[in-house]
Amino acid sequence: MVNRKRITTLTEFIVQRQSEYPHAKGALTRLLNDIATAAKIVNRDINAAGLVDILGYEGKENIQGEAQKKLDVFANEQFVTALKGGAECCAIASEENEKIISFNNEFSELGKYVVAIDPLDGSSNIEANVSIGTIFSIYRRVSEVGEGGKVEDMLQPGINQVAAGYVIYGSSTMLVYTTGKGVNGFTLDPSVGIFCLSHPDMMFPETGSVYSINEGNYIYFPQGIKQYIKYCQESDKNTLRPYTSRYIGSLVADFHRNLIRGGIFLYPGTTTKPSGKLRLLYECNPVAFIAEQAGGKASDGFNRIMEKQPKTLHERSPLFIGPKSMVEKAEEFMRQYKE
Repeated sequence: MVNRKRITTLTEFIVQRQSEYPHAKGALTRLLNDIATAAKIVNRDINAAGLVDILGYEGKENIQGEAQKKLDVFANEQFVTALKGGAECCAIASEENEKIISFNNEFSELGKYVVAIDPLDGSSNIEANVSIGTIFSIYRRVSEVGEGGKVEDMLQPGINQVAAGYVIYGSSTMLVYTTGKGVNGFTLDPSVGIFCLSHPDMMFPETGSVYSINEGNYIYFPQGIKQYIKYCQESDKNTLRPYTSRYIGSLVADFHRNLIRGGIFLYPGTTTKPSGKLRLLYECNPVAFIAEQAGGKASDGFNRIMEKQPKTLHERSPLFIGPKSMVEKAEEFMRQYKE
């Protein structure tokens, strides 16, 4: 008889870990399962996008001033529907909506959590068939239970996250998440529609050989970044340099590759966009939580990302994220050449 390794599904894994959070009483477990369910629906339609006419633009702009694609709108609707129906979440902050979506029904108003989400990160790459993803972050509400969620529930620093994760839709679909007890990755088995544990206890390599940055913006970068890029390109056998430049243009895809292989992702502020491009609540904070749980570091170039106090829902922040040694070296250049 063939000795087959026991497969652990996402649902089984979450339930097994539930004992680590006795105060949750299953609510966080159900919330994570709601997100996984919506991700499977989004994955299905991404794979069939060209066949069901959901490629292309919606003809509208989101709050960021970016042209909405049909898949952006579709993904947003799926996560909103799943989280509202699950009733464990009282409100959502989404990249696609200017204001929070507060669930004012008798079940959701009792929800103890709020979710900040980028439903479809990297959607500008859809037509090119490049990997895209979903990024999410979960907080305990600070407003009174028994009414809809409020803005103050969302405007919490990243250190208050109870869970965060991302889904990457690529050659295989993976869900990676943390609840503050390490990072685990699950690959979707499309034949049965189940996420199975495939990458337990994920950790950044201590150092890497890749740097990921949009060098097309080089002339707008601060001097510290320009000097760091030169450092990355110099030869040094002791530090694996010169590093290889790898930039996809999708935060999920770049971060996931660097988490697996080892590398730093940088999206600094520029002279045209001093705060960078990435949103603190539903892009920077979730990947920062994952990075730290995987032994890495996340910074805005000077300060820890997860200690930043957000002032608005769609606030932006520079992001330097990867193995500690690589991020600290980039911070060193930023401090040395601070303007």
